[in-house]
Amino acid sequence: MATTTAQNKLSGLARTLIQEKLLSEDEAKTVEAQAYTGKVTFISQLIQSKKLSALSIAEASARAFGFPYLNLDAFNADYLPSKQIDSKLMQANHVLGLQARNNVLFVAISDPTNIQALDSVQFQMGMSVSPVVVEEDKLGRWIDKVIQGSSAGLNMLHADEHDDFGFVDENNEPSEEATTADQEVDDAPVVRFLNKMLLDAINMGASDLHFEPYEKFYRVRYRVDGVLREITQPPLAIKEKLASRIKVISSMDISEKRIPQDGRMKLVLSKTRTIDFRVSTLPLIHGEKIVMRILDPASATLGIEALGYEPIQKERLLHAVSRPYGLVLVTGPTGSGKTVSLYTCLNILNEPGVNISTAEDPCEIPLAGINQVNVNDKQGLTFAAALKSFLRQDPDIIMIGEIRDLETADMAIKAASTGHMVLSTLHTNDAPSTLTRLLNMGVAPFNIASAVSLITAQRLARRLCKHCKIPVNDIPKEALLNVGFIEEDFNESWQLYVHNPEGCELCNGGYKGRVGIYQVMPITDAISRIIMKNGTSHDIADQARAEGVNDLRRSGILKVMQGLTSIEEVEACTNE
Repeated sequence: MATTTAQNKLSGLARTLIQEKLLSEDEAKTVEAQAYTGKVTFISQLIQSKKLSALSIAEASARAFGFPYLNLDAFNADYLPSKQIDSKLMQANHVLGLQARNNVLFVAISDPTNIQALDSVQFQMGMSVSPVVVEEDKLGRWIDKVIQGSSAGLNMLHADEHDDFGFVDENNEPSEEATTADQEVDDAPVVRFLNKMLLDAINMGASDLHFEPYEKFYRVRYRVDGVLREITQPPLAIKEKLASRIKVISSMDISEKRIPQDGRMKLVLSKTRTIDFRVSTLPLIHGEKIVMRILDPASATLGIEALGYEPIQKERLLHAVSRPYGLVLVTGPTGSGKTVSLYTCLNILNEPGVNISTAEDPCEIPLAGINQVNVNDKQGLTFAAALKSFLRQDPDIIMIGEIRDLETADMAIKAASTGHMVLSTLHTNDAPSTLTRLLNMGVAPFNIASAVSLITAQRLARRLCKHCKIPVNDIPKEALLNVGFIEEDFNESWQLYVHNPEGCELCNGGYKGRVGIYQVMPITDAISRIIMKNGTSHDIADQARAEGVNDLRRSGILKVMQGLTSIEEVEACTNE
């Protein structure tokens, strides 16, 4: 009797479809009985029996209950919330978290009458739930994709073990600690997971890997073309073992978890290619966050043509670095490509008859023929101390990783004023403000005016994918003028492009790679006089503009006119 009652009882969705006149009551009862016998949901049996399509059911449900309908084929995976619904709950209730906003979680569901599923999600996530109706078949594919992605590592690493690479220490010898660890955890999923993450990051062209522990989940993100992208959410239980593994191969103290640590490791991919990683750990409230910066020596040998300098900018830079003495400064925020620009210049200057010494924290790109020093503040080997030692080593060219204090700035200026070419970096917004930054450090104006020969500021903008970028012709002239275009630009022949949000198989959301945007400002006699008179950065910028120096925004506009990047990218990385 109980079985008969269960078979004849119509679900909320069945009654809704009857009210919408998409099913008769007899058809609904038949499908309900078949679903009960086959131990599947009503909606699955309905689609399987071809009574109604998934689209018809979704549209009818959304219309009947007043919930929004969403075509999942048009949904961008980047919007998925970082804190996802538990995979077991996701499968059991056939739901998917779409987006979290102001403590409200938008949940994709194919049967909005399944109140129990929505209540379960609300209880687990601790957020209000707002249903979004989607098609049953598409929802199933998305749930499978999300679950596979969240368990990427541990379930997929049993094949393709990548035995052809290994880790070595700073002396290019196989790491004994790493080898011992491998023996102790032979075939351990954590080792294979880390190996896969490193190789995938290299193949994707990522610049950084972020391993981030939180209270209820653990995630891995890559920075690709300057944008962080979540790659996977491995099981939370591996966070301690993964941190220990990374520390072992990066020569860090495996027992110290209370203070930040810095390390370095080298991945040997083949006899001809190695990749260095700069590793940093940071204790968080739920574990240690680890960031690994990928340092590819091949980036230093790209050549100056590949960096994106305009012809006049390249001419000014090469002229400055080829002089026998002077101070050349490269400025910009972290991750703007300053190191690659400096090493490109050093690679040009690296000849048998030249003595080049560098001090860095740490040395990022090893170059044969250059004397490279890692500074160590704890041991007293500061930038200033290294620079003092360099001056006793008969140098021709000196590169300082960063000018951080007055002592280092004074030493750099002294070296540049006594017959040495000095290259260094500063963290400033643009070229003119670099000079006022030196003044604020306490460097005398006459020393700046006499020693500094050129300053280049730079940013990296995402490059439009040449295979799927979209030409546009309907942007009003006034809007372009407000962005930074000038009247003369409209007399030239050029095409404006925007990125394709859906992208293609060769790019990431319409962008592939990055292009440099530069402000290359030589220190002319006129600018020197402004410095001597304690002029402001605005005074220097006005004079530089009068001398034909493009600011960062103008340089970005030129890249837009060349079809290399978009207006949105230029606006995002430059000020107007």
